[in-house]
Amino acid sequence: MSLRLSVVVPTCGRPELLSRCLEALERQSLPRQAYEIVVVEDRERRGPAWARNRGWQRARTPLVAFTDDDCLPHPEWLARGLEALVAGADAVCGRIEMPLAGVPTDYERDAQGLERAEFVTANCFLRKTMLEHLRGFDERFELAWREDSDLHFRLLEAGARLVREPRAVVVHPVRPAPWGVSLSQQRKVMFDALLFKKHPRLYRERIRAAPRWDYYLMVASLILGLVNPLFFLFWAGLTARFFVHRMRGTARTPGHLLEMLITSIAIPPLAVFWRIAGALRFKVAFV
Repeated sequence: MSLRLSVVVPTCGRPELLSRCLEALERQSLPRQAYEIVVVEDRERRGPAWARNRGWQRARTPLVAFTDDDCLPHPEWLARGLEALVAGADAVCGRIEMPLAGVPTDYERDAQGLERAEFVTANCFLRKTMLEHLRGFDERFELAWREDSDLHFRLLEAGARLVREPRAVVVHPVRPAPWGVSLSQQRKVMFDALLFKKHPRLYRERIRAAPRWDYYLMVASLILGLVNPLFFLFWAGLTARFFVHRMRGTARTPGHLLEMLITSIAIPPLAVFWRIAGALRFKVAFV
């Protein structure tokens, strides 16, 4: 059997996770001689967009599958994705599973939202000709954030035939996160500005219909509270509302409650800062 499909796996100094992913790829129902695995080590941390571009450009087949080093593809994953491409699709998005044990933390619940995403590079298949036409991933997305949405939007704008294949399943375990992880994640918001600049209509339709005015209101009331205590009371009420919203349906352990309280205070100023930083960096009116 000839080589039919290339699997691209970006990684960055995570040998244990990569080994587990490769073991799952070796257990595919598709005959092993029908597919190659291209691993790209991003030692310089240029970002997953850069790594995926290096991967598909080195692929020896006209059909390319993408997953991540912390994912576990089901045995039928490649076979199902290949079927959809052969049937005429330009791009295929499979199904992501992110199982959680017990009541989730705020971080785990947020991460599990990936299951509902329209297009995820942890589980997708594309024709190499389409990747060449689109010039691959935009490497200005330096973090693992919005680079898949950008590719999705460019596929839509190019009139590509996109197909969902729910039988092509990848398990994406939610990895343990450090205390206060939601604070460091706010830096990713900077790349929302780039996505908005490139696709303003699709961004408002599919990502966020309106700006986060609640964040701006909290930051403004906090600053004004230094002058008038009434504004500080208003800020406290908005922050309490934000805290309660984040706590709904999540773990009520003392450590998690304390983390949610502190991060609920810090997230709005950080988010506003990174949104402004993104607007300035990518020269776009983004709030």
